[in-house]
Amino acid sequence: MVITGITLIASASEIKKTMSTLKPEQSEHLIKLLKQRKQTLMETIAQSDQSAQPVKLDQQAFGRVTRVDALQQQSMAKASLEQSKQQLRQVLMALARFESGDYGYCLECDRPIQFARLEIRPESSLCIDCQSGKELADR
Repeated sequence: MVITGITLIASASEIKKTMSTLKPEQSEHLIKLLKQRKQTLMETIAQSDQSAQPVKLDQQAFGRVTRVDALQQQSMAKASLEQSKQQLRQVLMALARFESGDYGYCLECDRPIQFARLEIRPESSLCIDCQSGKELADR
C-alpha cells in the first residue's frame, strides 16, 4: 500500500484480498458452529447459575475446612459463570454481524478474518494480527 499525503492507494491485489468473502458453505458451517456454541453456553450458564448461589454457612453442618472449600467453589463457579456470559455475548454479537453482513471482517482493520481462525473461534471479531497487537498492548 502506498501512502501519499493523507490518501491511501491500494494495489489491485490488496483490493481483491479485502473484497474476498466467505463461501456460502463456509458461512453455513460457521453459523451452525455459532448456534451450537450459543446453545452450549446457555446450558452452561443455566447450570452454573445454581452453583454460584450464596453459600449457606450452617455451623452445625460444616466444619471450618468444608466452609472454606464451599466458598472457594462458589468463587470459582462465579468466575466460570461470568466467563460463559462474556462468551455468550461474543457469540450473539457474531450472529448479529452475520445478519448485518459484517461477519468475517476485522473490527479493527476491516480486513477479512481467515476462515481457519473463524472455524476455531467463530465469535472472533479481530484478525490474528490485530488480536496479537491488542494482547501485546494489554501486557
